[in-house]
Amino acid sequence: MDLVRIRTITDIIYHEGFRRLATPSRKVAAGALIKNPFAGRYIKDLSDLYAIGAELGERLGETAVAQLAGQPHSYGKAAIVGMDGELEHAAALLHPTLGASLREAVSGGKAIIPSAKKKGGPGAAIDVPLHHKDAMYVRSHFDAMTFRLEDAPAADEILVIIAVTDGGRPHARVGGLQLSDIRVDDGQT
Repeated sequence: MDLVRIRTITDIIYHEGFRRLATPSRKVAAGALIKNPFAGRYIKDLSDLYAIGAELGERLGETAVAQLAGQPHSYGKAAIVGMDGELEHAAALLHPTLGASLREAVSGGKAIIPSAKKKGGPGAAIDVPLHHKDAMYVRSHFDAMTFRLEDAPAADEILVIIAVTDGGRPHARVGGLQLSDIRVDDGQT
C-alpha cells in the first residue's frame, strides 16, 4: 500500500434539536488517502486491493475507535476513487476483507456495514452511512457523517473512510428496535 496520509475528524455533539444532551455523543471518521495501484488501466484480478482493504480496516478502525468516549455503537465505510480509477477499485477495498478487521476494531459487529462509493476529484465529499453495529433495525442509529479532503483524491488516488459513533442520533424518537431489545445473533435484530 502506498499510503499518502490519514485524517481523523471527531464531531462531539453537546446540543441538538433545541436541547442539550445529557451525555455528549461522538462521531469519528478516519480517512486514508492511498495511491491507486491500478489507476489508468483495466486489471481483471483486483485481489491486491483486498489485502490493502484489510489493513485499512484495522488501521482506520483502531484510529477512529480510539477517539470515542464510550464503546462503539455504529459503523460505516465509504470510498472516493480518483478519476483514473473505477468504482470496482473502491468495491475491492471495501467489501471482501475490510469488514472483518473493522469488526475486530469495534469489538464485534454482527450487522452489515453500510457503505457508499463514488468517483470524484479533489474536494469531493461523501456521506458515510451509519447504523448500529450489531442490529441493523435500530432506527435511532440510522445516520451519516460527511468526509472530504480539500485537495484529494487526485486522479490516481483513492480515499477510504471508516466512521464510528458511541451513540445514536441525539433525541431519537422515530421508533424501531430499541437498544434494550437487541439480540446479537443474526445482525438484524
